[in-house]
Amino acid sequence: MLAVIVETPGRVIGRVEIARRAGLRDLSERRIDAVMVTLRRLLGADAIRTVRRRGWMLELDRVPAAANLLDAS
Repeated sequence: MLAVIVETPGRVIGRVEIARRAGLRDLSERRIDAVMVTLRRLLGADAIRTVRRRGWMLELDRVPAAANLLDAS
């Protein structure tokens, strides 16, 4: 899921699209929400903006930190 939001910085991406792109279509909506909470803990609370009723957006200034996190895994 982190790779998906890193690929779409500054763009709102919803649960269905995240799950589809990440190959996680079988995950529940609540599980996707839980993963986003974990990503916020790793990147900082303001790194991923919630856009109500649409999805999430990675803030442009946090792309390098998110990319580093991907490289470390």
